[in-house]
Amino acid sequence: MSDAQNSSDTPVEAPHGAVIAAVIPDSPARVVTEAARYAELLGAQLAVVHVDVTRFVTYEDPDGAPHTAPIDINVDAGVEELAEVTSQVSKALEGRNVTWSTTQLVGDPALAIKHFANKIDAPLIVIGTRKRGFGESLREFFTGSVAVRLSHRQHRPLLVVPLGEPVDDDAPVFDES
Repeated sequence: MSDAQNSSDTPVEAPHGAVIAAVIPDSPARVVTEAARYAELLGAQLAVVHVDVTRFVTYEDPDGAPHTAPIDINVDAGVEELAEVTSQVSKALEGRNVTWSTTQLVGDPALAIKHFANKIDAPLIVIGTRKRGFGESLREFFTGSVAVRLSHRQHRPLLVVPLGEPVDDDAPVFDES
């Protein structure tokens, strides 16, 4: 396991040809374990990415190292979230025979994942669905689904892993929880 953070101080040592698992803190382990299963099947490494949406890329050096800035000067949530993701992935992949690394990307999740996939020539991107609920439905209405945006903006296979139990066809659109 290695840990690379996409920041102005640390250029990403991207594992060429790795399967990408895009996760957020508290994502169910199923997203990472499914991605690990495909990485093993393909004989590839696993690149676990977390996108810090509180930062954006200001410019890139000629060698590709990005320089970022926070949207809010007082926000440093990305470092804590990456540490949490790394800890959760470590637990989920304990005993698995797959080489993995974590990388933090910044900005718009769909675009960041797309550019990272292009950079490392990923054979597959694995992402989870959103939690159910009114707040998540409202957020998706305004920002769109990362999975849908990825499927329309790049050429790689995209595996969308359902989170939780399936919703009945007759269930209300918005969960009351």
